[in-house]
Amino acid sequence: MGTDATNTDVELRPASQEDLAPIADVHLAARAGAGSAFPPSVHSDDEARAWVAGWDLAAYDVCVAVLEGRVMGYTRATTTWLDDLYVLPEAQGRGVGSTLLARVLALHPDGIGLWVFESNRPAREFYARHGFVALERTDGSANEERAPDIRLVWPGADPLACFRSMIDDVDLALGDVLARRTALTRAVQAVKPSGERDPRREAEIVARVAAVVPDLGAERVARIVDVIITESLDAAR
Repeated sequence: MGTDATNTDVELRPASQEDLAPIADVHLAARAGAGSAFPPSVHSDDEARAWVAGWDLAAYDVCVAVLEGRVMGYTRATTTWLDDLYVLPEAQGRGVGSTLLARVLALHPDGIGLWVFESNRPAREFYARHGFVALERTDGSANEERAPDIRLVWPGADPLACFRSMIDDVDLALGDVLARRTALTRAVQAVKPSGERDPRREAEIVARVAAVVPDLGAERVARIVDVIITESLDAAR
């Protein structure tokens, strides 16, 4: 992804319709030049060019980096996500990526997130050096390439406020899940032939959940699951 220093010779400007073809060139060349860091694309080059040509520049903040009279890189972002940051292979190591990213961060003082493929170690290291934190890992089932990816977040000028806001969102989602779990427990008790707990099934639940949150480990997950089941059963009664 290049050096961490910005390059004052790089000109940054909002993308125009005329820039979309060069942007597609950058996108394709950067992915091809990254080798095994990127999983194989599921789209042809022509499909990728048509996709870029159809971008609504009013819906995204698309910025190009011009060096020596040529578009060398670009970013595409929303108010909360950095969707793209690509630099031509021959321009990497010249501060183009860092200059583009510095602009994005300046425009998002409250923080911004992005997704990066787990296999793209150079990009992960680049973003880590710029203060991004890994917050979520997936098996890739939600992306087109079906490749494991990682959610990175730059927490902005007030990291504590940023992370607490994210925790608030997670807590609300957790409350919704607990409400559904309690309702389902009540429904099961109405049709279950025996009111006794099933240790084998609970062990299976622990294994499935532990696989999703490996940082907690099976022992901690088992304690959490036990409390959830115990309290859900108590509420159902």
